[in-house]
Amino acid sequence: MEAEITNKKEKKESFMQGVIVLMFSQVFIKILGLVYTLYLTNRNGYGDAGNAISSGAYQIYAMLLTISSIGVPNAISKLVSERTAIGDHKGANRIFKIGFATFAVIGLIGTMMLFFGAHTIANNWLQIPESEMTLVALSPAIFFVAVSSVMRGYFNGRQTMKVTARSQTLEQVFKTVLTVIVVEIVAILSNTSTELMAAGANIATTAATFLGFGYMYLYYRTIRKDVGNEILHTVNYKHQSVPIIIRRILQVSIPMALSAIMSSLNKNIDSITVVRGLKTFLSEADAKIQYGILMGKVDTLTSLPLSINIAFATALVPAIAAARAKKDINTATKRTSFSLLTSMLIGLPCTFGMVIFAQQILNLLFPNANQGALLLQISSFTIIFTILDQTINGALQGFGKVMVPSIALGCGVITKLILNLILIPIPWIGVNGAAIGSVACHFVAFTIAMNVLRKNIKLDLSFSKFILKPIIATIIMSICSYAIFIILNGIIAEKLATILSMLFAVIIYLLTIIVLKLFTKEEIYMIPGGAKIYPILKKMKIYEEEN
Repeated sequence: MEAEITNKKEKKESFMQGVIVLMFSQVFIKILGLVYTLYLTNRNGYGDAGNAISSGAYQIYAMLLTISSIGVPNAISKLVSERTAIGDHKGANRIFKIGFATFAVIGLIGTMMLFFGAHTIANNWLQIPESEMTLVALSPAIFFVAVSSVMRGYFNGRQTMKVTARSQTLEQVFKTVLTVIVVEIVAILSNTSTELMAAGANIATTAATFLGFGYMYLYYRTIRKDVGNEILHTVNYKHQSVPIIIRRILQVSIPMALSAIMSSLNKNIDSITVVRGLKTFLSEADAKIQYGILMGKVDTLTSLPLSINIAFATALVPAIAAARAKKDINTATKRTSFSLLTSMLIGLPCTFGMVIFAQQILNLLFPNANQGALLLQISSFTIIFTILDQTINGALQGFGKVMVPSIALGCGVITKLILNLILIPIPWIGVNGAAIGSVACHFVAFTIAMNVLRKNIKLDLSFSKFILKPIIATIIMSICSYAIFIILNGIIAEKLATILSMLFAVIIYLLTIIVLKLFTKEEIYMIPGGAKIYPILKKMKIYEEEN
């Protein structure tokens, strides 16, 4: 009876419901992130120089954040889902509580390291002294993100991903609003000091992480009674000591975190090598501006499509872990294949779209600072490999192959470091060398991870379905959308022509996918609303009764 009450209070979601909830949340978060990036980049006194100060500091913060918390949500999610799948709610709750205490300590250590090491990092590592105050402003956020990560992992493991989605969305709303308010106040008080405005923007980041944590803590208090009822009716409980549980969490989280650490290292390679390399033939001010373009605009735009796909990677870990706990390999295989196909269908058009419309996108979003079209075009090729790698890593982690993603990305990072050091100091390549290095990095990581996945699971994906048809759909979309842009650009303003061309591109792409019948009947039914979509497609004679 108590279990029924719990299900009414906290309804468990299906795999695709969880994906959709997280997808919309992540897209909204990225849009809000783009909003304050547009505001900062186009604001007088901030621009690419402010982005250079903020981005360099943020990458160091992200590194410490990765060490203290990244990998934790998926680790806690995996362990909790394994226990709840067999009815051990007491064991799942014990994992959560011990994990919370452990990472509260780790997060506090990370905060202290960044706070007291800010001067050395800014002056010696980044060679951007202005970033010291930004590092200090970011330091408390490490603690709050660390404890928030444990709570998100717990809710994901219980397959109630709406809580994670809401907390992340609220956090980003707070961050966007507070960034504008704090930066404007600082600009007035400091006579538009770029250094102080960058620090103010990151004070807003710290405040937002605290508010995001506050939401999850309040939600947890509302379900404590229901969690208690589940614990009373737990089955298959096996007591484990605190050191053993901590070791299990770390055994799963550290390999997962290593992958994120490699990703953070990838960004820090740019923060350490770009300005240094460019200073061999550019002034320090110009070198910082080039770095600001790379990290402030290009990185923001190329990471936007990843938010659509990260939902699959996040949802795959607990879904596959639970299926394996029940020895249901068929379900795990189908979900992995479907997620990979969807990732391909997301990544290809985003890559081609940014290559074709790079300058138009910069003109539209950054009218006061629209440099960097070639850099964006090169960097766009990271999108397809990173998106596929996200999904593959989620599947590998769910299958227990937690070290593979970090090893694969580690090989990619080494490739990038070598290319950055060779290419960036060459005057006719310059900052584009960092983009080439990133493409090579993610290609290497994807190739290794994909080969390992194929050796461990028989994917239900043919060459025609996974590669040929998606490429055909993308080419048709690209040709049609660019033709529409050329026609409209001679009639209406370029910005409006760009927006309309992209809208037409989405419509054309979706119609092409339908006509090519990329999804089977079973896969359509996996999509929320698929039971209503399939009969319509059948009436249109696109799908036959046998499918």
